[in-house]
Amino acid sequence: MKKPKFLIVLLILICTYSFGQKDSTQKIFRDKSIVVLPVVFRLPETRWGGGVAGAASFSFAKDSLGAKPSQITFGTTFTQNKQILVFFPFKIFTNNDKYYFFSENGWYRFNYLYSGIGENRVPDEKYDTDYFRVRLLAAKQVRKSTYVGLRLNFEDYKVTGTLPGGELETGKINGSDQSRTLGVGLSVLRDTRDAVFYPRKGVFGEFYVVPSSKIFGANREFTKISLDIAHYNSLTPKTVLAKQLFSQFNVGDVPFNQLAYLGGQQRMRGIYEGYFRDKNAMILQTEIRQEVWKMFGVVGFGSAAFLGNQNDLLRFKYPKFTYGLGLRIATKNHLNLRLDYALSPYTTGNFYATVGEAF
Repeated sequence: MKKPKFLIVLLILICTYSFGQKDSTQKIFRDKSIVVLPVVFRLPETRWGGGVAGAASFSFAKDSLGAKPSQITFGTTFTQNKQILVFFPFKIFTNNDKYYFFSENGWYRFNYLYSGIGENRVPDEKYDTDYFRVRLLAAKQVRKSTYVGLRLNFEDYKVTGTLPGGELETGKINGSDQSRTLGVGLSVLRDTRDAVFYPRKGVFGEFYVVPSSKIFGANREFTKISLDIAHYNSLTPKTVLAKQLFSQFNVGDVPFNQLAYLGGQQRMRGIYEGYFRDKNAMILQTEIRQEVWKMFGVVGFGSAAFLGNQNDLLRFKYPKFTYGLGLRIATKNHLNLRLDYALSPYTTGNFYATVGEAF
């Protein structure tokens, strides 16, 4: 199976702005930085496309110098095939880290590839979607480095086109026409990292349980249980070993777009997002981050993962693997420009250009 890949990727401009004392927002924010990445690309399924993406990092002026910085990411993309992506995720620490807000927001009119569920593979099927997503976490510090809060997951997902004769067109796959999920649940976090964007030591972990229910207005009822733990330690002053365990389990009437998945620019780089999916998944990732010269660094990374469902919690006899190398360009606050190339035994290589580390 081959994944359509970038034929041309042009990072036209990389701008980093640092604001001085005369900045009119100085009384509200400090240590401000903006990275902007206009991008032009061509994909077989999109033809020519372009847009802009970027990230802003800052701290609140009223907080102490040791308070964690915040990040807002933004972007929009348009293609010749009238596809649109608009996204606005953020991570906000405020009131001297007493409150933490995290969100993934976006509206997408795009197409993706479906390759089956679990170990049952099918030839890649391109399908069209139109959906709006909000994932929001609001948490309060209850003791040092520990937060408790509420998570809200909302997604109004419509499949607007499928491959004739494909598995999605049969209607046998849950959610292959549409689904609306809305859930609210409890989240517990632990954060002992020495830095937010480029930690050299410490742990960041989150455990949450979010039920999607008709009580909230959903038309699918299921419960999503997730555990995400990342650990960092310095091997030398310029070398960091980062490790991550991510697991997700779904119980109930789960549409295919809400299944635990592998792939994408954060989890299992080397395969496209959703190449593997099932009710349950566990992913192990390791990355060596090496600072080389001034603002430049390199990384090497590898991942292993396992899928499962209601019959087999996790199928350890069917592991999945990916691996790759990357270049890092540091900006203010170490909010790095990330350029990764990853490989797997399942598809051709994949290139990723984004802002911020994978985990």
